[in-house]
Amino acid sequence: MDQRIIDLFDEYTHRPLRREEFLSRLVKLTGTMAAAMTVLPLLESNYAKAAEPLSGDLVEETISYPGEGVTMKGYLVRPKAAGKYGAVVVIHENRGLTPHIKDVTRRVAEAGYLALGVDALSVFGGTPENEDEGRTLIGKLDAAQNLQNYLKAFTYLKSRPDCNGKTGCVGFCWGGAMANQLAVNDADLDAAVAYYGRQPAAADVPKIKARLLLHYAEMDERVNEGIPAYEAALKAAGTKYQLFIYPGVQHAFNNDTSPARYNEAAAKLAWGRTLQLFSETLR
Repeated sequence: MDQRIIDLFDEYTHRPLRREEFLSRLVKLTGTMAAAMTVLPLLESNYAKAAEPLSGDLVEETISYPGEGVTMKGYLVRPKAAGKYGAVVVIHENRGLTPHIKDVTRRVAEAGYLALGVDALSVFGGTPENEDEGRTLIGKLDAAQNLQNYLKAFTYLKSRPDCNGKTGCVGFCWGGAMANQLAVNDADLDAAVAYYGRQPAAADVPKIKARLLLHYAEMDERVNEGIPAYEAALKAAGTKYQLFIYPGVQHAFNNDTSPARYNEAAAKLAWGRTLQLFSETLR
């Protein structure tokens, strides 16, 4: 697909553009409205791909916990077998707790962890079905309150009798940036994995105690411009980290509900590395 179309969709989902302007510019790039409507389903999420049935070895539940002046809600999936497990907070993209992120939460649990997909939009009553509305609400979150709401997710998880006391997180895009912020702000965090997420301020990097795993897409110029300063600060601080740039792939390459950007080979490689880190730090 024409890289200009991918870049336009990235601008639409992250700036964001009004949908009318996005569609108008998409028509200009593709030539006709019919061509634009053919391309559009390849760009937007197809959540039918995220509707995998729950494994018989897992249990799912909707949970709530005290946030910063608000009751936070989340989607928790855990192994059915009794025991104590490492806990992983799964941090969604800028559309909220979508079916795709719930599917990722199930994948984490299948690997043997307590997995909690927090709904950051609990502040506004929860994630709406309309993705444009979700993106708008994400932009209205109070950053300080939102950070505390995520930090308190770890407090909740550690209070559960089925948690072994070890914690990690994995986030995507907006959630990747939040994973970096959680690493900065939680000295007890054991592992943080950020997929194509904005980097924290270099001055904050020495606060990081968790092991980091950073996944980036080669074609993601918007996010990648922050890599050099972040990596220099990580090296200077002696932080334990791994950083991978996956060649030839787009932002959101892990999202298998977005055909134009998903890259199966890169997604599988990055996910294997993610589970390896969790195995080394959360067992």
